[in-house]
Amino acid sequence: MEKPSYNQLLDANVHFGHLRKKWNPKMRQYIFKEHKGVHLIDLNRTAECLEKAGQALKQIAKSGKKIMFVATKKQARDIVSEAAKSVNMPFVTERWLGGMMTNFTTIRRSVKKMNNIERMLADGNVTNITKKERLTLSRERDKMERVLGGVANLNRLPSAVFIVDILNEHLAVDEADRLGIRTFAMVDTNSDPNLVDFPIPANDDSSKSIEIITRYMVEAIKEGLEERNAEVKEEAN
Repeated sequence: MEKPSYNQLLDANVHFGHLRKKWNPKMRQYIFKEHKGVHLIDLNRTAECLEKAGQALKQIAKSGKKIMFVATKKQARDIVSEAAKSVNMPFVTERWLGGMMTNFTTIRRSVKKMNNIERMLADGNVTNITKKERLTLSRERDKMERVLGGVANLNRLPSAVFIVDILNEHLAVDEADRLGIRTFAMVDTNSDPNLVDFPIPANDDSSKSIEIITRYMVEAIKEGLEERNAEVKEEAN
């Protein structure tokens, strides 16, 4: 996995933080300077944190464990959902349901209900429901799919979560912390980096910044999965 260069991070606006008045003093070590009232992130620190996070995610993927992607803000949804799908990992990009991890049994029941509705609608032999009932079921399925579709195949809690914007996703951060699930996150200058295990100082509002950081995380996961597959094949021989 090739780490983005300093210039690539610069071009993606990774260095742009928030206004000084919005800063969290705990981000001091990751801030390069203030320019026209805006804090600029030290991209050398970003690169260091990226490498550290990437290596850790690679090992988790290599061990065969799941990594959940979480990003519900508008500019991150499509980027993150597509990234997660590319490595067959679970994701939450529509809305974080309280208890998504801490009340996982209930979430699994909801997923099972969604799958049952899907099977019922797909079964052409089911004739004991009216058109109106079919429409109601279809709407319910679509609503559930939007929120739960990304975790439909998650049968056990993930071993790690990758989060874009820990202020926005504070519920996910809190649940992961309570369950001892490792947290990897893009952390902007208005956030507390101590809330996560692997903070990556970066602009979490720009789609270009979100994309370049997320892409590197995915490359790390891909590398871990490839090494795992190679070892499995070797053992089989």
